[in-house]
Amino acid sequence: MKKMMKKLGIDVEELSDVLSVTIELKDKELVIKNPQVTVMKFQGQKIYQVVGTAEEVLTKEAVIEEKPSRYTEEDVRFVMEQTGVSRERALEALERSGGDIAQAILLLSEGRS
Repeated sequence: MKKMMKKLGIDVEELSDVLSVTIELKDKELVIKNPQVTVMKFQGQKIYQVVGTAEEVLTKEAVIEEKPSRYTEEDVRFVMEQTGVSRERALEALERSGGDIAQAILLLSEGRS
């Protein structure tokens, strides 16, 4: 096979000791541990062939997005606008106040002074 590819002008090289290959997607990563990796060089381009079993890993952002919010986006934004805090701090205050928007704003306002 290698000789046939060489005749076609394709250089083939197998990479050894590859521990893992990670492919980053928008909401997750594909991690392939101990893969077989082959590099094919053709017309100035390199083509990487990866063979192995992929494990899907959600990114931190995807985990945060998947966590259902008990508060409406409108409530969170209102607390953020009134207090000038980050989304995370607004959510924490809403959590501490049991969802009471006025109480959350008071908690955050008291924390600033």
